[in-house]
Amino acid sequence: MLGYFMAETDVVQNYPTNFEAWIEEFNDWQTRIGFDPSWLGDYRFDIKFDWDTAGGEIEFGDFEGMPKWERRMQIPQQNITDAIINMVSVQGDTEFASVEQQNHLLETAPTEYDKKSALRIMCEEQRHGWQMAYLLCTFFGEQGVREAAKLLERNAQEGTRILGSFNEPIDHWLDFFMFTHFIDRDGKYQLKMLSTSSFKPLAASMGPMLKEESFHLGTGANGLRRVVKQGVIPCSLIQKYINKWVSTGLDLFGTDDSSSAQWAYVYGIKGRYDEREAGTEADREHLNEASRDLYFQELREEMRRISKARKEGEPELYIPSDKFKRGIGKYAGKNYTVEGESFDGSEEEYQAYLDSVLPTDEDEETLVNVYMKEDWIQYREWKGN
Repeated sequence: MLGYFMAETDVVQNYPTNFEAWIEEFNDWQTRIGFDPSWLGDYRFDIKFDWDTAGGEIEFGDFEGMPKWERRMQIPQQNITDAIINMVSVQGDTEFASVEQQNHLLETAPTEYDKKSALRIMCEEQRHGWQMAYLLCTFFGEQGVREAAKLLERNAQEGTRILGSFNEPIDHWLDFFMFTHFIDRDGKYQLKMLSTSSFKPLAASMGPMLKEESFHLGTGANGLRRVVKQGVIPCSLIQKYINKWVSTGLDLFGTDDSSSAQWAYVYGIKGRYDEREAGTEADREHLNEASRDLYFQELREEMRRISKARKEGEPELYIPSDKFKRGIGKYAGKNYTVEGESFDGSEEEYQAYLDSVLPTDEDEETLVNVYMKEDWIQYREWKGN
């Protein structure tokens, strides 16, 4: 019985046979995407559980009050098992996708601090994916083994990752800071929603992952603040990248009135972001919207703080409307401005409007070959290990 009832600092080191075979595939994946294992140094991909924060009883849904499930045989229905496998698979998919999107940036890091920070993030993202693969291989038999294999078969560069944000190119360091600020912040929400899961090994995996994730989104916020404070890249151009990344972050919360979110709540496998703090009954028909709204408000508050670092005369940075450029939900495919106003012109006129508020090829060229040729980010010294 591997790994049950361990303290937060304990790790699983005696891997089962199926997972050992997966590790060989993982090593091949690193080579395939161009991630040099020597970059890891003495970093280890340990399996970490925090059983104390996982809780002992199912906390919400139709099974509330019953003991949390600790192995597959305890899960009462196959459709619940399938839902858990799907959530573990999606989470693992995002972790490996991030490394595929980002590892090429190490060669162009603006400072040693940024290079070491990005490398730490990539190490921890791989560990998170490793943890999800471990759950699949250990608890879910051949079905889990097949899904774990798929985590290494899909590829962000080929556009085959499950979620749209994780197929987006991260071409330069401004994209990287946007991604870690907006998309890793969404990751924090997803991990916290799983931290109360009725499947105890999944809930127990989230505590250590959340602690590591806080560094990732902190890297994004601090990076953007340093860029804004340096004042080389105009805020008007930075704003275009904010407009680009916010909408895809909002889409990660899924569709409105989601039946799959409702069933996940019924089964107790994925709660609200503030499940333990809410103190009120959940609106099961609008679960995705509730978490998305909390995320959106957090983005606004964070951007107000970041914008305070701008130089005198630069325009204030802001978060665009949650209606703008949405691909999922009730605003998907509809034409709205960054202020949230309906755009009444033709499609050609709307495309011209998008070119004025989103990065163009010309903007990319100017960013990389003009602004990023200077000292475009505030220097920071690396003081870690």
